[in-house]
Amino acid sequence: MKILFTTLAALTCASAAMAQTTVQSCDRTVSFDAPPQAAISNDVNLTEMMLVLGLADRMVGYTGISGWKTLDEEMRSGVSELPELSAKYPTKEVLVGADADFFFAGWNYGMKVGGEVTPETLEPFGIQVYELTESCIHIGEKDAASMDDMYVDIRNLGAIFDVSDRAEALIAEYQADLSGYLADLPALDATPRVFVYDSGEDVPFTAGRYSMPNALIAAAGGTNIMDDFEKSWATVGWEAVVERNPEVIVIVNYGEVTADQKIAFLTSNPAFAEIDAVRNNRFVVLEYVEATPGPRNIAAVKTLAAAFRAQ
Repeated sequence: MKILFTTLAALTCASAAMAQTTVQSCDRTVSFDAPPQAAISNDVNLTEMMLVLGLADRMVGYTGISGWKTLDEEMRSGVSELPELSAKYPTKEVLVGADADFFFAGWNYGMKVGGEVTPETLEPFGIQVYELTESCIHIGEKDAASMDDMYVDIRNLGAIFDVSDRAEALIAEYQADLSGYLADLPALDATPRVFVYDSGEDVPFTAGRYSMPNALIAAAGGTNIMDDFEKSWATVGWEAVVERNPEVIVIVNYGEVTADQKIAFLTSNPAFAEIDAVRNNRFVVLEYVEATPGPRNIAAVKTLAAAFRAQ
């Protein structure tokens, strides 16, 4: 009888080990014995990744949206049953107080290096963290941003929440949609030089090689003039922008300063008068949720691709 119980225990342990799901999260390997049931996401783009996978019923709330951004109608309906637990970055107490078992965030997307909310500080409270792939550059090395960064996150979330079939179907749909759209467009005569203007007047806050817009621009057929800037999102000098003379300027729309106000600043400043994009009034507006990793990256690439081909 003892041998039988020992055998059954061994089989039970083996079965549990087989059911465990393991994913790579930046420089960590994270294992889940069961899908999370009380998840929290930070920021609008990460929250939308959860929603497209149909995971609202596995969530106890979200954080980090209303402090900087507004939700469009599609997002409002998606999170209507969920509370916003913190308008900006959450504290550890907020996450623990919500009885969360999972936090989907990123470095500078709800967590800061050396801050109070990190995978290590949440682990003692039973809260597991999956980190946004684009943000991994803040804690280690990674390749330049690519569309695969977003696909990897969708795939890993699918594995974590045991909805891999749904995740794979979404990825296939996104890839087919984008490739079909691009295939129908006329070829570009040349690769347009593109600058991403997020914010800032004294110095511009822009997208380097590790930020999602770098990938979006490349997928649409352009080149980010800051592709050699070894940063994700950071400031540069206006002199570098003028010298590299972008033909198209992408405006990231969010916050108190509107896209129209940003364009007005660029077009009214004599220092920028000789920039090709300013002279030819070639501005493209992307919403924040389009310019950061998430499902709306597909629409963003389409917008950019069409704009690059417009005369």
